[in-house]
Amino acid sequence: MNSTAPSLADLPAWLPDHARLYLRHVEQGVPIRALARAEGCAASTILRRVRAIEARRDDPLVDEALTTLGRTTGPSAANEPAPPNTTVPDKDEPPMTAPFRHTEIPADEAVLMREAKRILRRLCEPTALLVVAADMDKSVVLRGTVRTAVLERAVAQAFALKDWIEVAHEGRVTSYSVTQAGRAALKRLLEQEQQVGGDSEDGAQPFGAQHRDFDSREGVTPDGRRRRMRVNLAESPLGVLARRRDKDGAPFLSAELVAAGEQLREDFELAQMGPRVGQNWERFLTGGGGRGQYRPDLTQGGGGAERARERVALALRDLGPGLGDMALRCCCFLEGLETAEKRLGWSARSGKIVLRIALQRLKQHYDETYGGASPMIG
Repeated sequence: MNSTAPSLADLPAWLPDHARLYLRHVEQGVPIRALARAEGCAASTILRRVRAIEARRDDPLVDEALTTLGRTTGPSAANEPAPPNTTVPDKDEPPMTAPFRHTEIPADEAVLMREAKRILRRLCEPTALLVVAADMDKSVVLRGTVRTAVLERAVAQAFALKDWIEVAHEGRVTSYSVTQAGRAALKRLLEQEQQVGGDSEDGAQPFGAQHRDFDSREGVTPDGRRRRMRVNLAESPLGVLARRRDKDGAPFLSAELVAAGEQLREDFELAQMGPRVGQNWERFLTGGGGRGQYRPDLTQGGGGAERARERVALALRDLGPGLGDMALRCCCFLEGLETAEKRLGWSARSGKIVLRIALQRLKQHYDETYGGASPMIG
């Protein structure tokens, strides 16, 4: 058996690496260890990638796409002799109908990206679904009972391979919904379109666009006036968690908890504006002292930055070790949940629960200290 891992030059350039490795192993018979040497990683890593693609073959579109690519790129696709008692059809005769629906996977990435801008935009609309029937060559995007777009089945297969869509309901007619990866891909494509048209803001990069989710929010300017401001909801981990829902359909973080976290962040940012910009906030983290040891008199005079620094210190002392760590890192340092969990040495997926408890305690602190109203700035 060959010790090298030959490449599949006929595969589309847009094909994800996981699918490419899967086809090289399953269709061409390249050993896992040979693929690992070619990729420069452990054999167990390649095995996990191959198994991840194999597990997705329950998706009809993914299974059809991998079967089509395997037939066109497999080593026996062109040289395998015809079975006995069969005749090779004339090139002018129409091909026989196969039990598998064979479609031509789009090879041109530009064509796929053009279709992605058109279809993903429709799929990102509320209640929109991509509907695929077993006996149809076309797929449709429905919003309720209204058809908003039509696309080739092969393009839908490419979307499924790139993990832009996922099965929402399976049956004789299978429906698909857009994934987070699909929404991020649409943001990148729209940002590239704006750059080509010269409308991009501040030279923004396409891959940075997928991390932005702009909305308008009412805020206070430095001179005390209230105005609507454009904010990036995805900038803070709170904005991401606020859009998630639990098993009952309720928001994972209520508006009151998000407001408490934003208040802590506002005070933290204001505290950096005055003297002693090099304030070491690490002393308020784990091991920095017991709860309730620091009680400044917030009614006394002082600069706005100094008062904000005292409010942050008081809030973190009331939260105590652990809860204060999570609130400071996620609300103030804007660290993601996974990053904060690794820094604190916690188990995976435990950070969001601790953060919600911390925000509940933080809201209670603001209610008890300021009577439920936001503290005065300055």
